This record gives sequence, structure tokens and C-alpha cells, in this order.
Amino acid sequence: MKIKTRDMVLVALFAGLTAVGAFLRIPIGPAPISMQNFFTVMSGCLLGARLGAASQGLYVSLGLIGVPVFTSGGGPSYLLNPTFGFLVGFILCAWIIGRLTEGKKPSVAGFFIASLVGSTVVYAIGVPWLYVILTKVSGVDITFMKALKVGCLVFIPGDLVKVVLVSWLSSRIVPLVARG
Repeated sequence: MKIKTRDMVLVALFAGLTAVGAFLRIPIGPAPISMQNFFTVMSGCLLGARLGAASQGLYVSLGLIGVPVFTSGGGPSYLLNPTFGFLVGFILCAWIIGRLTEGKKPSVAGFFIASLVGSTVVYAIGVPWLYVILTKVSGVDITFMKALKVGCLVFIPGDLVKVVLVSWLSSRIVPLVARG
């Protein structure tokens, strides 16, 4: 399969936007509120499954090799960071959103539903990772319900706003891009 220059640029662009989003944050609890998931969701909506997942995979790979693109730096030790599971979830999130929206007529509702599903996957991976790392590696005495609260529930209102905004923007951008 030949990779187009345009695709490489888009993958790199969204990896970069996700990295910038890591530093647009409000530090609360073990998982800060950031704009990372905004760009992750948008990558799935605009780039599709393959390229959206590739952009997030590139972002995570850059962080793991030591480029300080994560909210707290980077490097292989980040695998033991309580929030790393959310980053793993970004890859699958973008892929799922892309799969659910590719080839369909762009609509706010379609992007919204796909974005909710993708965002749910981020939490389905991130919260258990948060819990395991906090309890087994860091020795923090925390229940799974508390991990769910601090790693998911407090972020839902903000994530809903981001998903609505991405859905609206994507429904406007995709038709423009499709026209060339």
C-alpha cells in the first residue's frame, strides 16, 4: 500500500494537535482536563479509522520514545503512569469513530453518536488502567468506584461539550474537504 504525502501530513498534524492539546489543561486530580481528547475525536471524524488511529499511534509512540508530548512529559516509564491507559484508548477511539463515520453522509448526529462511542472506549481502557496503576504500582488505597469518579465521571460534562463542538465542526468540514 502506497502512503500519500497528504495522508502523512494529516497524521503528523493530528499527532501534533493532540500533543498541543496535552498542554491546554486544567490540573485536577490524577487525570487533568485537557484538549487531547478533542483532537483525538476530531482525528477520527476527519481522517477516518486508519489515519485517525495512525495519528494517535504516532502521538503515543513519540511520547514513549521520550518526546515530552504527554501532560507529564514522556518516556517509557510513562507506561506506569496512571493516565497512560487513556492514551492507549485514544488510538482505539479514533479508529472506532472513523469506522462508524466513514462513507456515511456527514451529520452532527452521526458524528455525535460515533464520538460518544469512541470517547466511552477511552474511559473503558483508561479507568481500569488508572485503578491498577494507583493500587498495584503506587500503593494508593482507592476503590474502583473512586477511580471511576476521579478518572471519568468528573470529565463527562466537559467531554460532552467537546463532543458537541467536534461533531458540529466535523459536519461542516467533511463536506468541504470532500469537494476538494
